[in-house]
Amino acid sequence: MPASPSTARAINDRLALRLLQQDGPLTATQLKTLTGLSRPTVADLVDRLRGAGLIHVVGETGADRRGPNARLYGIVADRALLAGLDVRTDSVAVVIADLLGATLAEATLPVGETEGDDAVERAVALLAATVRNAGSAPLHSVGIGAPGLIDPVTGELRDSSGLPSWHRSLVRALQERLPATVLVENETNLAAVAEHRVGGARDHDTFVLLWLGHGVGAAVMLDGKVRRGASGGAGELGFLPVPGTAGTPSAVNCEGGFHSLVASAPLCELAARFGIAVTQKGQEPGAAEAVRAALAGEGDGEGFLGALADRIALGAAAVASVLDPGLVLLSGEVGQAGGDALAARVEERLAAMSPLRTGVRAGLLGGTAVRRGALLAARDAAQDVLFAPSA
Repeated sequence: MPASPSTARAINDRLALRLLQQDGPLTATQLKTLTGLSRPTVADLVDRLRGAGLIHVVGETGADRRGPNARLYGIVADRALLAGLDVRTDSVAVVIADLLGATLAEATLPVGETEGDDAVERAVALLAATVRNAGSAPLHSVGIGAPGLIDPVTGELRDSSGLPSWHRSLVRALQERLPATVLVENETNLAAVAEHRVGGARDHDTFVLLWLGHGVGAAVMLDGKVRRGASGGAGELGFLPVPGTAGTPSAVNCEGGFHSLVASAPLCELAARFGIAVTQKGQEPGAAEAVRAALAGEGDGEGFLGALADRIALGAAAVASVLDPGLVLLSGEVGQAGGDALAARVEERLAAMSPLRTGVRAGLLGGTAVRRGALLAARDAAQDVLFAPSA
């Protein structure tokens, strides 16, 4: 059935907003060219969006810089605020942005091992304070990236062994207390969304992101969509049985799986065998420090990087043989530390192990990828509400 006039207007408005977010500011003529809509339709939607306070004139362009055709339109970015939260086992990082994604305020809260309900209250207070520091606009949407499984039916963070209970309590507290839309997604999936939109996989709609940090995880992007699996567990690569470990993982413990080869703790032990000392100061994974030291020439750096690439290639080969993604992106703090040098070594070893041609790259966003992905999820949610077909 053809769309009703109101639905067609909402679709056109949403398309124009997306273009102004991605490519703006734009003139009405540029919007006409990019949307394929008629000049009168574009004129109507511009008037409608201006009347709703969603876009405004931000300048003029052209030689004459006069008249309606020269006006540049842009999003009223400070109309609402967006929040992105990166919830780790030992910290919560918050970033507040406007509707165009420009960062307005950010903060980080370390969380001790013994903290429970107190961690929830401190995290809620941190978000509230960071929002106040960002300005007077209302908070519209909140995206949360957290480790663990997200139920694909309810969208809720599931109980997971090895993760602190305050994670689920924090998500529930924010959903209950905030007037904003609150979304939660697996952290690695959000990193993949960010790398796909604004990072190292912008030219690939199908790829696998391999997160290397304190632990290991993966996100599967097929045809431009994150694939979560039947129970939300797609990408739980830490449980992958691999040769070279002491045993096999169990249903409740990934020791003996791929985690035992490429998590930060075993990589620090590997680095020590090659004469690379790790101080493990702060919250950064010690393995990232070891990789940087190896690249700087400390100890037998080449030997360590080669052994590390051997380990990563085992997991990458398993993924490639099942999914044939064409690209594996090394992300997280360790992937960022290794950069192109580590990616090239992994690609070389993967080519020798698998008949499927698979490129390996370093992600561009490193440890910020989760927050960037959470903000993108929040922005998408805000756009869906502002331009719902019933508008």
